[in-house]
Amino acid sequence: MAEKRIYNFSAGPSMLPLEVLQKAQSQMLNYEGSGMSVMEMSHRSKAYDAIIKKTEERLRTILAIPNNYKVLFLQGGATSQFSMVPLNLLQKGKADYIVTGYFANKAYAEAKKYGDIALAGTSKDKDFTYIPKQQELVLNKDADYVYLCANNTIYGTEWKYVPDTKGVPIVADMSSNILSKPIRVEDYGIIFAGAQKNMGCAGLTVAIVREDLIGHAKEFTPVMMDYAPLAEKDSMYNTPPTYAIYILGLVLEWIEEMGGLAVMAKRNEEKAKLLYTYLDTSDFYQTQVNPSDRSLMNVTFRSPNAELDALFAKESAAAGMSNLKGHRAVGGMRASIYNAMPMEGVETLIAFMKKFEEENK
Repeated sequence: MAEKRIYNFSAGPSMLPLEVLQKAQSQMLNYEGSGMSVMEMSHRSKAYDAIIKKTEERLRTILAIPNNYKVLFLQGGATSQFSMVPLNLLQKGKADYIVTGYFANKAYAEAKKYGDIALAGTSKDKDFTYIPKQQELVLNKDADYVYLCANNTIYGTEWKYVPDTKGVPIVADMSSNILSKPIRVEDYGIIFAGAQKNMGCAGLTVAIVREDLIGHAKEFTPVMMDYAPLAEKDSMYNTPPTYAIYILGLVLEWIEEMGGLAVMAKRNEEKAKLLYTYLDTSDFYQTQVNPSDRSLMNVTFRSPNAELDALFAKESAAAGMSNLKGHRAVGGMRASIYNAMPMEGVETLIAFMKKFEEENK
């Protein structure tokens, strides 16, 4: 089966490591002698309790999560956090949002339903092709939190520094770059991520929440949007996304076997460098992103015109590479090269790009 697989450059759901898929396949009908699939297990069973506990333990080890942070396995996607964060954190009623792309803007719009939300910085003036520098941010020392999206999948930018907020908690959407490199969890109040890019399959959202930020939800907050009961019940207030959590566990096991986040970072830097170096030497393709803010996960580029962009998407799919068409908001092309994308996939893409350039100059 493996020889028939394609290189999936989708921004999400993305490709998974082949080893993870093969292990899930081998355990599909009978998980470790239980006589059933993980899909069929009661989330209250001893077998599943061991799965979810081991998954959290691995995540804590790999990310070096401090003991004063709760790990929550949630549903609703990262988008649910756009409401959940202000509902739980707005004590004084003020927050700062840094809008560097499509999803940060969605979060900003949602938060404005609940409080006095300030635009502390944005890169909209240049079509979200850069990340604002520290001195460009206008931060309020009385804000309950500062919000940012760590990696912008649509525009291909990534935060390379942690802003100095003078102690105001930072909330970071890391859906598209979590587990791609080491981070200091203690630099953030909350980190959340949809799983379907670097963590596993769709259906799971992981939230890493500092304990002092739990227990302050507005009185009208729905129970499934309140961090407190979810943390108190160890993500078991209701049935969690059991199979997606199991797949996350397999992905974490794969990362451990590969050597951890330092190895992931080196692999990702090498893949991105190869692709960006080619783009920088080509006079056929263009990438608009400020070089110092380029994402290691999502590489955006375009050809000389929209007709060639469409042809590129069509011919690359026929050549065994899927989902290279750019997001509808920006057009062009986008190559998402998350952890599971092997170097061979990037090399195959560059070879195709060179051939396409020669044929269409």
